[in-house]
Amino acid sequence: MNATAKQPISMNISALPGATTREMLADQPMRMTISKLNFWYGPKQTLFDVTLGFAANHITAMIGPSGCGKSTLLRTLNRMYEAVSNARLEGEIQLDGQSILTQDVTQLRRRVGMVFQRPNPFPKSIFDNVAYGPRINGHNQPLAEVVESSLRRAALWEEVKDQLHKSAYELSGGQQQRLCIARALAVEPEVLLLDEPCSALDPISTAKIEELLVQLKELCTIVTVTHNMQQAARVSDFTAFLLTGVMVEYNPTPQLFTTPSDPRTEAYITGRFG
Repeated sequence: MNATAKQPISMNISALPGATTREMLADQPMRMTISKLNFWYGPKQTLFDVTLGFAANHITAMIGPSGCGKSTLLRTLNRMYEAVSNARLEGEIQLDGQSILTQDVTQLRRRVGMVFQRPNPFPKSIFDNVAYGPRINGHNQPLAEVVESSLRRAALWEEVKDQLHKSAYELSGGQQQRLCIARALAVEPEVLLLDEPCSALDPISTAKIEELLVQLKELCTIVTVTHNMQQAARVSDFTAFLLTGVMVEYNPTPQLFTTPSDPRTEAYITGRFG
């Protein structure tokens, strides 16, 4: 999406578990890669030696029981963890072959957008919510065009095109979440992070978000955290299973859910714990 972005890099996958995984990903271009990542909140370590790649223009889901480190790992990808004073990270995270740890954090978060668990529209109009990012980033395209394009990409335009100057708070929960996705898309991110994007939504709104994500992977690379294993199976191309801060298994989604390579994965997806 970004004209100046480098081409996706191939990942050094030697550290990934499982021969099948290495074969499947050997030639897969990766938009982001994580290598030997360890993470602490104060003295408590929450991630242990995680190595993982996120395939360009695909959806990767991260699953695992509550407290396993999924959301923490997601927040390392745009350095959101830096808002916590005692957080510490060791290891390497790259975007298009460049370390994110040395980049300007504002620029990084423009390239790696994020949508949170609960819809969090700004106390502004629908139009101004979507226009906010392009406006502060000095976007050259007319704002009205950016807003319409972003709302269309988020499958919301037809529902709100005649009420763009109404408060975003007047939208339903599902519409607010799609508005937040449109707001993230307005600055043309290369990667879109979603932390439990459907957990607060009804089944109809959830289905719309899932359909939207499948369409959006043509525009950017998507990484989503979910407790809903059925949702991961429906929308993702690859799935990573985390347990107590360790990446247990990372495989193409159909393989992970039908023939998992680790007995802990099988125990989790069959409901024996979690």
